[in-house]
Amino acid sequence: MIFRQIHEEGLAQMSYLLGCAATGEALVVDPRRDVDVYLELAQSLGLRITAIAETHIHADYLSGARELARATGATLYLSDEGGPGWQYAFAKQGGAVLLHDGDHFMVGNIRFDVLHTPGHTPEHLAFVVTDTAGATGPMGIVTGDFVFVGDVGRPD
Repeated sequence: MIFRQIHEEGLAQMSYLLGCAATGEALVVDPRRDVDVYLELAQSLGLRITAIAETHIHADYLSGARELARATGATLYLSDEGGPGWQYAFAKQGGAVLLHDGDHFMVGNIRFDVLHTPGHTPEHLAFVVTDTAGATGPMGIVTGDFVFVGDVGRPD
């Protein structure tokens, strides 16, 4: 599994690229609006971005999820949790896969198990990551402003 963390200093925002070396597929989680960084990184690693996920609806920066999906043809994976006031308005016409607690999806040989983790925002999701080609159990979790090393994210 290929794992890269992309830090945007000006926004104090993290996004992630997780790729399957065997299939060449990659997922980007919480992309910022400037999507060129992901396109260039994927190309340099010999990967194709086939999936894009968001942990939550972002209020502190403009998401690049739709732009990246348009540029790559990737599938959007978005939360369907949190109630009517916390739905992605564009999700259904954008062909997104709407996620619920307990769902999972695959990107190459990498399994992403979906956890509904309300707190930062009501629809917030975390993704438990398992590289099924080399591990029998989870090896990490992408939490998107919910859990930090030695701390927890703020509730909105």
